[in-house]
Amino acid sequence: MRRSWSARSGFCAGGPVTTRRVPVGVLGTGAYLPAREVSNAEVAQRAGVTAEWIERKTRIRARRYAADDEATSDLAARAARSALADAGVGADQVDYVVVATSTPDSPQPPTAALAQAALGATRAACFDVNAVCSGFVYAMAVARGLLAVHPDRRALVVAADVYSRILNAADRTTAVLFGDGAGAVVLGPVSAGYGILGFGLHTRGDAHDLITVAAGGSRLPASHDTVDAGQHYFAMKGRAVKEFVLEHVPPALDRVMDQVGVRRPLIDHFVPHQPNGNLLDDLVAKAGLDGATTHRTLEEYGNLGGASIPVTLHAAAEAGALRDGDLVLLAGFGGGMSIGTCLLRWG
Repeated sequence: MRRSWSARSGFCAGGPVTTRRVPVGVLGTGAYLPAREVSNAEVAQRAGVTAEWIERKTRIRARRYAADDEATSDLAARAARSALADAGVGADQVDYVVVATSTPDSPQPPTAALAQAALGATRAACFDVNAVCSGFVYAMAVARGLLAVHPDRRALVVAADVYSRILNAADRTTAVLFGDGAGAVVLGPVSAGYGILGFGLHTRGDAHDLITVAAGGSRLPASHDTVDAGQHYFAMKGRAVKEFVLEHVPPALDRVMDQVGVRRPLIDHFVPHQPNGNLLDDLVAKAGLDGATTHRTLEEYGNLGGASIPVTLHAAAEAGALRDGDLVLLAGFGGGMSIGTCLLRWG
């Protein structure tokens, strides 16, 4: 049955529904990094460490911070425009806008609605996904599910975060790691054998206390007391997070490869979340992915939260590193604790 809701209403556009799953893949990529570059020297002074210490511990040399008049939705819209242009798709041709973020403009409305308004994507249904640094893969999985039974639709999946607004500048565990940015992909129908081949989504809620922003929600509403106690800041148990990643992410990668029937030597590209350069080295070795090209942007941009994967994917695509038919493995991991993996064939 065809639906006939008005495209101007913001409801999902009408179209045929099929019980046959349509191949869905990446039609275009995009990214936006704020103009302000913040050096290790600047961060180190406030965190009570040295610039050399930051690079040695993290491999990060710089990061970008959003301007005072830039919010998450602004970054999201800029990245989205870049992806739409790359895909040759107009904003009025987008059926879904899904924004992955853990630093929304405000608790309400959804950041996706603000991005939609900025883009003029008036026919798109819009919503946010929060799986912290795994959010982009989770958002892709949701969008793929929506598109797989609707062969005439397209989705704009954006991940954007402005972590600079929730960092305690004196906390060397977190302040030295994060930057701000946004990345995006346009998803739509592709030829058989291409596109998204499989997903794996996993959550360990028993480890939820490893990464937190304690205040500002319904359990601890923002107040003078919570602000005075610094409970609105991002907090992380760094050593425990590293142990979690090295224990749980490699098996998650194995599961998505097993699901598709692909062995490690066939993986051409690995695009992981970019938390810390030393941790990435350990993860690649533990996962047995030394034969794949691991793409990294953290040296220039730091940890971009949910945006790190699409920003890095865009950098690889823009550099011409991803060739037709290449197998690309994505891996997100972050607060929750959550893990998201995706295997796709490029082209």
